[in-house]
Amino acid sequence: METASFSLKDHLFHTAKVEKLASEIAHVYTGFKGKAFVKEVVQAFPQLALKERIYHITSCLYKYLPFTYIESVTILVQALPAPCNPHVTDNDFGDFIYAPYAHFIAVYGCKEMYLQTSLAALEHITMRFSAEDAIRYFINAFPEPTLKQMHEWAHHNHYHVRRLASEGLRPKLPWCQKIQLPVVAALPILHVLHTDATRFVTRSVANHLNDMSKTHPAIVIATLQEWKSKAIQSDAELSFISKHALRTLIKEGNAAALQLIGIGSNPAIKLLTFELNQELTFNDYLRFKFEILALEDCDLMLDYVLYFKSKNAALTRKKVFKIKQLSLKKGKTVWVQKAQQLKEKMSTRILYPGLQGFELQINGAAVWKGNFSIR
Repeated sequence: METASFSLKDHLFHTAKVEKLASEIAHVYTGFKGKAFVKEVVQAFPQLALKERIYHITSCLYKYLPFTYIESVTILVQALPAPCNPHVTDNDFGDFIYAPYAHFIAVYGCKEMYLQTSLAALEHITMRFSAEDAIRYFINAFPEPTLKQMHEWAHHNHYHVRRLASEGLRPKLPWCQKIQLPVVAALPILHVLHTDATRFVTRSVANHLNDMSKTHPAIVIATLQEWKSKAIQSDAELSFISKHALRTLIKEGNAAALQLIGIGSNPAIKLLTFELNQELTFNDYLRFKFEILALEDCDLMLDYVLYFKSKNAALTRKKVFKIKQLSLKKGKTVWVQKAQQLKEKMSTRILYPGLQGFELQINGAAVWKGNFSIR
């Protein structure tokens, strides 16, 4: 028997979820035509992608709620269920069905006359599902008052609101519009939030810094060094933040980033052997193995880099892959082996036949370079 493939859009948006939404709204707004709303929303679902379903529900809310924005947003806020459990520390993202509420506010309430009402509504909504996309409309339209509000949210008693203060300002937030603020504008908020006791918040801070590192690496490294010197956050959590924030720079072999996580450059090691299968066909596994001898005690970060052939035959499509981090005592050796399937068509790239590049990287420096071919 064939198993139906998983559909994220159907998992997040389906008839029962829409009926739940309609029931909650009807409970506070007796004039709401719930059955008609559900029918109109659900009928369009088969033709709509995930984000399109958010936009469609938003349009239907506008049609079935009162004409004035203030009345409508008041109803939406009153219809919200209880906030996400404030005692959970991580991975409670809330319910995606409330994403259209935040989008409704972004589309119809991003006006100066509604600013305070809209920001207050997003504060309530984000405690049920993140308003990280919606807040960016306000950051771009009204940067100063919105940033001021986000500074206040950084001290909020609910961790979802505190997370929004970081997540909404991320320079490269996936799925969302770009914001026009300088990346350093968020630093005062991150200074507050890096001390948070909730992993859901500190992970956002780390992701935020990782975004920043792609354009402002020196600022990110200086910020983490400052936090380390102040020692307000626990060593374990600051270590998590640093490693997560520096993951792009670590892959690139940035010496300062590696030093921050305790990995020194030029470790005293010797590469004893290295083997790589160099002739492959599509869907084969690229396999390699090597042995390292430690000449002194050392901490090692092992990565490998693939340089994929581009359509015009240049080896410019670089991708770094993690192997492991380990400690090795003087005189000890370690064997490492790895296999990676090279599919012709992957979700992130298309492979072209011909010569490809390989590089073994230890503590950010290349210790072996070579080639393999795909035919």
